Formats: sequence, structure tokens, C-alpha cells
Amino acid sequence: MNEQKLPHGARILVVRLSAIGDVLHSTAVVHNLKRLVPDCHVTWLVSPPASILLENNPDIDRLLVWDRRTFDKAAAHLDLRTVRQTLKEAAALLHQYEFDIALDIQGLFLSGILTRMSRAPRRIGIHERHEGNFLFMTEMAPDIPERHKIRRYMTALAPLGIGPEDFEPGLVLKLPDTYEEFAEKFFADKAVTLHDPQRPLLLVNTRTTWPDKNWPPEFFGRALANLPENIQIVFTGAPSDQVYIERAQQEMAGRASLSIAGQTSLLELAAIFRESDLLLTGDTGPLYIAEAVGLPTLSLWGPTHPGIYGPLTKGHHFILSPNKCTACCKTKCRRRTNACMNAIKPGTVTKALLGLLYH
Repeated sequence: MNEQKLPHGARILVVRLSAIGDVLHSTAVVHNLKRLVPDCHVTWLVSPPASILLENNPDIDRLLVWDRRTFDKAAAHLDLRTVRQTLKEAAALLHQYEFDIALDIQGLFLSGILTRMSRAPRRIGIHERHEGNFLFMTEMAPDIPERHKIRRYMTALAPLGIGPEDFEPGLVLKLPDTYEEFAEKFFADKAVTLHDPQRPLLLVNTRTTWPDKNWPPEFFGRALANLPENIQIVFTGAPSDQVYIERAQQEMAGRASLSIAGQTSLLELAAIFRESDLLLTGDTGPLYIAEAVGLPTLSLWGPTHPGIYGPLTKGHHFILSPNKCTACCKTKCRRRTNACMNAIKPGTVTKALLGLLYH
């Protein structure tokens, strides 16, 4: 750690509004900050639904929740009256407190506005691809060649004397004590057993928020169809995922499985993850929830790359598309083919799952 450039008891605002995976990535920044400078006071400005993942975080002294979804909807419809009103509400929330330093680790024009509203005399931004954010900062963190998002987020701490050599990987998601026995009780009525080496529990998340990050549900079914019957297969997801889960199950040739899509909250899902054996998923929020609670994962990658977004801790395995068109980081395939994800073969995934479940 370089010479500390923080006043005693510094009041620090962190601005990272969304999304689930990115908010969890950012917990690594705050954890390292608190680990190295324990007397600082950290306030975090966040938006639902990711906010629930921070409510019990031991590294956060104060959590401020502002719902950006109302702002985003109004901005998309050019509803300037609502845009102004939501920003006024954010300003009123921030102006209740005083901050010495604000760290914008989102890098958006919107997060820049909110950071400026904090009235912190020092406002530190990071180098991301979004334009205009720097206009609201008093200083910018150093740019680095490193691609991984967490390491790039960590540069926000460099002006405070915390360098890359100080970084310890790991995400933070602390569940309330009330979730201690949730998974056991939840699965008791579903004839799913936990912690049985003879009946490992494989969770499967079939969908992501980006259309081109989705592996075809039929491919999921074909990959799972050939797994031994003693492996318990449970599909997770949102209610809207059920139709894709059913398509996967149709390809499983009668192989037993269970869907709990839409039956859990984010924290309940995290509690289930904590007691399971392996998660199969794409690059999406549940991957990082799994990392945060210690569930090993096998993730499938096409338009994004594990070297940019993947877990940095042990126990996580990646299958990267063999297609030469990968890591475009586009939310929709420009060629409208999703060729990168389609190039991952079900047999490849089956083999990897067997290796991980029977290592």
C-alpha cells in the first residue's frame, strides 16, 4: 500500500447503481477499501433490485437506495418532467449527508450527475468506455491495460494510495441469519437432498439479460440428458424463464429434473446456492451470486469473456466459444446468428460437468 491519502475517518460515497453482477463485482472494491482503511465511513448509492444484495454487507456503513428504473423509463420516453423529479429526489437523498470523497465506479453520464450532486470536494472517476462522465469528476483514476472489470474498478482507489498490489479478490454477499436453514426447508418438500456425495445437486440457470449471451435451451437439455440419474438437476430462474426451461426439459428424453423458476427471491436463491454443489450458467447475475456465496460454477461464454467479467476466485470453470467471433461485448448479435454461443457443443458441456461433479 502506498502512502495513504485519506483523512482520518474519511466519509466516502460509492456510486454504483446496477446491475446485479456489476454491483457484486464492486463489493470487492469496498471490501478492500475497508480492509486497508477500516476507520473510513462508506456510504453506497445503489438502485433496486441489486440493492437487496447489499443490505447486510458488513463493509457498508450506510446504504442509500434510489430507484434508477423510473429515471431510465422517463428518459427513454423523453419525459423530462419525470427525469427532473427523479433527479431532485436523488439530490434530496444525497444532501442529507456530507462526503469527503465520492467514487464513481459505474462511469455513466447518469452516475456522473449523481456523483456531482453529492457535493463531495473530491470526485474520482474511472476510465470506462462511456462518454461524458469525466465532466463531473475532479480527478480521474489511472487507466490500465488490464481488462478485467474488477481490477479496473479498483483503480478508483489508486488516488487514495491503494494500488493493484494491495488487491485481494473475492465478492461479498452476507445473508441474514434468517436464511441459515432456508435451503434445507425449501427442498424438503421437493424430495431434493443436500450435501449427499452420492446425489450431487446441479443447479442450472438457462437465461441471461442479454439475448446473445443465451445458450439455446435445447442445447442445455441435450447436455443434461446424458448425466447419470443420481445427479439431481434443478433449474433456477425468473418466472419468464419457465418456457425456456420446459424446452430444455423436452430435450432431456424423460431425464428427471425440477424447476424452481420464480419461486425464490434473490436472497433465497443465494441461500440455495450456498448449499448446492455446482451451478451451470451463462454470464449473468446468478454466476456472481454463486461466487459470492462459495458455490463452484461452470459458465458458458461467447459475446463476453471470462478474462473481462469472470470470477477471480478459485472453483470457477469456463467454456469459451470456439467461434472466432467472440468477446464483442454487444447486447445483441450484429450478425443476428448468435454463432458464438451456438458453437458451444452440448457434448463439451456434458464432459465438463462430469469432470467437475466426479473429480
